[in-house]
Amino acid sequence: MPEAPLTQGDTIQDIEALFDPPHNRAARQRFVSALRKHALVDKAAEMKDAFESAEAPAFKARKGHAPKDLNQVKSAMARNLHYRMYSVMRLHGQEMPWPAVMDDVEENYDAFQDAFATARRLNPAGGTLELDPEFDMPKYMVEQEMHHVPGSFMAEHGPDDLSQGVVGFFGGKIFNGGMPLRRDNPGAVGETVAHFLALKHPNFRPKRILDLGTGIGRNVVPYLDVYPDAEVYGVDVSAPGLRLGHTLWEARGKRVHLSQQNGGMTNFPDDYFDLIVSSFFFHEIPVSLTKKVLRDNFRLLRKGGMVAHMELPPNNAVDPYYAFVLDWDGYNNNERDYCEYRALVPKNLCAEAGFDRDTCFAMLVPNWRSFGNDKFARWASGELPSPPHGNGASWFIFGGTKMR
Repeated sequence: MPEAPLTQGDTIQDIEALFDPPHNRAARQRFVSALRKHALVDKAAEMKDAFESAEAPAFKARKGHAPKDLNQVKSAMARNLHYRMYSVMRLHGQEMPWPAVMDDVEENYDAFQDAFATARRLNPAGGTLELDPEFDMPKYMVEQEMHHVPGSFMAEHGPDDLSQGVVGFFGGKIFNGGMPLRRDNPGAVGETVAHFLALKHPNFRPKRILDLGTGIGRNVVPYLDVYPDAEVYGVDVSAPGLRLGHTLWEARGKRVHLSQQNGGMTNFPDDYFDLIVSSFFFHEIPVSLTKKVLRDNFRLLRKGGMVAHMELPPNNAVDPYYAFVLDWDGYNNNERDYCEYRALVPKNLCAEAGFDRDTCFAMLVPNWRSFGNDKFARWASGELPSPPHGNGASWFIFGGTKMR
C-alpha cells in the first residue's frame, strides 16, 4: 500500500523516536532482555538436561515407567533446583520489562498524547478508530494483572490516554529483546500466516481481514504487504493500545480500522469478512468464550472465507516435557485459562463452530522471514519439515474454511 502524504508543515510525531532513554535506563533495559534470554534459552536447556539425565530416570525407578503426561513431568520436576532457578529467573524477567520503561513513558507523556491528537486530526492514512465509552470490560481481564503488567493492558490515567499502550509497546521490545527471531520482526506472526496462505491458497484474495485481540495491530498490518488491496480491521478490549495503534499506523501511512470490541460478540454484519486471524489470543480467554468466538467467526465469514489462528500448540501436538514447559505460564504468569485452553484440540473446536471438518487444519508453520522465502516455498510444497516450535522459529496455526 502506498504511503499516504501528511499535511504540509504538520506531521505526526514518531512514537519510537520519542522513546530515547538515558544511558542508565537503557542499560537496565538491555539487562532485562539478557536476563529473559538467559532464562528462556540457557536455563531452559539446563533444565531439560536435568529432566532427561536425572528426574525422568528417578521417576521411572519409582513408578516403573517414564512420565507419561505433563502432570507427571511436573511432579518429577517439582523439587528440581534447575526448574526452580528457571522459574525464579523467568518470573523476574516477566515482571521487570514494564517498570523499566515507565519513567521514560511518564517523562514523554505529553508528547505521546500530542502524537495521538495529531493522528486523530490529520488522519492521513484514512484509518479509523472506534472506542466505546460504555464498554463493559470482561471480568477475566480486570480480576488480575495479566502477564504481570501493572494495570494490565487496559488501565487509563486520563482522557484519551494511551500510556498503558506505550508501556506495553516498549516493554514488549525489552520482553522480546533477547529473542532475535521476535525482536527484529514484531509482526512475524501476521507476516508468516499471510505468506503461508498465499502459497497454500494462491487463488484466495481476501477483501476484508479481521484480527482478533489485535493490540496495536502489529500482526494485521503485514497482510497489506501480501494483499495490498485488502481492508484490514482489528478489535481489542484495550483502548490505550488501540489509541497507540491508530497513532502508529496513521504516521506510517497504513490504513487500519481499529475498534474496541469483545471478540466473541462483534458488531460487524454477517458474511462481512474473507479472512479472520489472531495471534496469542485464545489462551488468554475462558474456554467458554473461545467457543463463542469461533462461532462468531463463522457468522462473520462469507462462504469460502477462512480462519487462520496462531496459538500455542496443544498438549496432543507435543511431547509431555514440552507440554509441561509451555504450561509454565498457566501456573506463574497470571494466565488462568492457559492450561485449560491447551488441553483442547483446535481442529475439533473449528468443526464444532461450523467449519467443514475436511477443511480444518492444525500445523507448524516456519517463521517466514527467518526461514527464508525459498526454503518457505519448499516447506509449503512438502520438501522440508518445519523447525521445532519455540522462541519464534515456527508458529502453530489452526483454522478452517466456511463451506456453507
